[in-house]
Amino acid sequence: MPRRIVSMLPSLTETVCALGHCDALVAVDAYSDFPPQVRSLPRAGSLDGADVERILALRPDLVLLARSSRLAERLRNLGLRVVVDEPMTLADVQASIARLAALLGEPAAGARLWEGIAAGIDAAARSVPPAQRGERVYFEVDSSPYAAGPGSHIGELLARLGARNVVPPGLGPVPRLNPEFVVRADPQVVIVSARDAAALKQRPGWSALAAVRGGRVCALSPAEDDVVARPGPRLAEAARVLARCLTMPRGRP
Repeated sequence: MPRRIVSMLPSLTETVCALGHCDALVAVDAYSDFPPQVRSLPRAGSLDGADVERILALRPDLVLLARSSRLAERLRNLGLRVVVDEPMTLADVQASIARLAALLGEPAAGARLWEGIAAGIDAAARSVPPAQRGERVYFEVDSSPYAAGPGSHIGELLARLGARNVVPPGLGPVPRLNPEFVVRADPQVVIVSARDAAALKQRPGWSALAAVRGGRVCALSPAEDDVVARPGPRLAEAARVLARCLTMPRGRP
């Protein structure tokens, strides 16, 4: 069982801790900030800029990397045990939890963790009244704008909550959209980070969106942004945040 772990992806960091092995972490990536106890750990860089020398100096017996990282082969050649994992969908998260639980010698804890997540998502879905199901929803990942498509974990959560994503599946899990596409789709609910919410009305045509006119722009705080954006053990909390957005009454910005 690994006793010295370097985790280079926030969702994997959170999963290690949710399985009760936070104390095995000896370093994390620059963005891992939950649970609070990981904030004091050494930083080993980011996805594309990992500090290999620091990682080696920490003598980890396991390094957790995102699949999109290009470091796996190099670290293996240096004699380190590397596991690559990067959950993108709900099924990926379930598999990732099971995989990490097995590595940590905690298969039963992994099964319990997923059962609790699934139950929490179901409870969030039940909290959305039937009258508010089927509404057109646009979730903005980035102001470029990039959106959460149906194939992303966010899109899957929205579907579980009964929302109708304005992004068609064929555009991919996180497509970059022409802003005019959103205007034509005319979402009834817009979910966006708080830092971008105030500027929505300045985008050409967006002030006429049903969501903007009806005061149903749900501005996520930085903490809520992190919860929803990370496909990991806080998925049930993410579902509750999204459910709150979907049940916003008209007329409240």
